[in-house]
Amino acid sequence: DMRMPHLDGIGVLKVVRKEAPQTPIVMISGGGLLTDVVEALRLGAWDYLVKPFSDLAVVEHSIDACLHRAKLEQENIEYREKLEKANRELETSLTLLRKDQEAGRHAQAQLLPEEEERFGEYMFSHIVLPSLYLSGDFLDYFSINKRYTGFYFADVSGHGSSSAFVTVMLQGLVNQAVQNYKEHGETTIIRPDEVCSYLNTELLKTRLGKHVAMIYGVLDAEEDVLRYALAGHYPPPVLIEDESVSLLEGEGMAVGMFPFAEYETKELQTGGRFSMVLFSDGVLELVKKSTLEEKEQSLQDLCARPPVSIAALSNALKLNTVTEPPDDITVFLLQRGG
Repeated sequence: DMRMPHLDGIGVLKVVRKEAPQTPIVMISGGGLLTDVVEALRLGAWDYLVKPFSDLAVVEHSIDACLHRAKLEQENIEYREKLEKANRELETSLTLLRKDQEAGRHAQAQLLPEEEERFGEYMFSHIVLPSLYLSGDFLDYFSINKRYTGFYFADVSGHGSSSAFVTVMLQGLVNQAVQNYKEHGETTIIRPDEVCSYLNTELLKTRLGKHVAMIYGVLDAEEDVLRYALAGHYPPPVLIEDESVSLLEGEGMAVGMFPFAEYETKELQTGGRFSMVLFSDGVLELVKKSTLEEKEQSLQDLCARPPVSIAALSNALKLNTVTEPPDDITVFLLQRGG
C-alpha cells in the first residue's frame, strides 16, 4: 500500500526491487495521484490499483496477470540460461572440431606427394587450395617399378570430412593394388581401365553416396607411352605437344556412381617433349567467362603461354590472391623433356 507508517509503499518497493528484483509487485492507493503512479511504475511496480475496489475481480485479474508475466519472465530466464549453456557447449565443440579439422588437414597434407617430384624423364608438380579445412581434391604420383610410374587426380563430390575420408580410402586402395602387383604379379595397377573399375566397385560397397571424378594414368618408360583412363574428370586435361595445344581424348563415368560403369584405356606416345595440365572444376570459378565452352578455351589459351609451370599457371590464375575459394582448387602438371 502506498500509505503506510514508518516505511511507505515506495520505500518497500525500492527495498524489494533491490533484494528480489523478479518479485511481482502491485501498488495500491486511495489517493490515485498521477505522480504516485508514475513514480511507482518507474521504480518497477508491475501494476497500480486505486481504492476503493468496486469489484475484487479487478484485484484478482491484476494478480493473475502479474503471476502470468512472472512465469513468462522466469521461463525466459531459464531459456536464456539454457541457450547460454548450449552456446558455451557449442563453442567448446566447435573449438574441438577446428582442432580435429586442423589435425585432419595436416594429416591429409602429409598424404599428398611432394609438390615437385621426378621419376626418370617425367616431372610431376601440383598446387592444392582447399575450400574448407579438408579437401575433396586429391592426387598422387608414385613409382610402381623401374618401368612403370602411376598417377591419379581425383575430385570427390562434396566437401569436408566425408569427402576427405574418400580421398584417404582411394589412396589406400591404390596402394593395395601396387602391393598386389609387386607381391603377386596382379596387373590391375598398370591397366587404367581396370583400376577405375576396381575403385568404382570398392566405392559403391561403402554406400557413402560419394562419387569421384578422376583420371588414372600409367607411364611406360620402355615404350614411351602414357596409358590413361578418364572417369568423369572435368574440365578435360590440356595436352601441350611442341606448339600444339589440345584436350586429352577419352570419357567415362565418375567412379562410385553406377555398378554398370565401363572404362577405356587410351594411349598417348610420350617420346618427345610434352606437358599435360589437369585442373579441378574449382578452377572454373576463377575464369571470368560466361559459358563452359569459353572457360575451357580460356584454360587452353592459358596453357599455350610459355613457360608451362605450376608457378606460371598459379600467377595467371592469381591463386595467391584467393583467400576463400568457393570450391577446392587444384592444378596438376605432368611434363617430359625432349
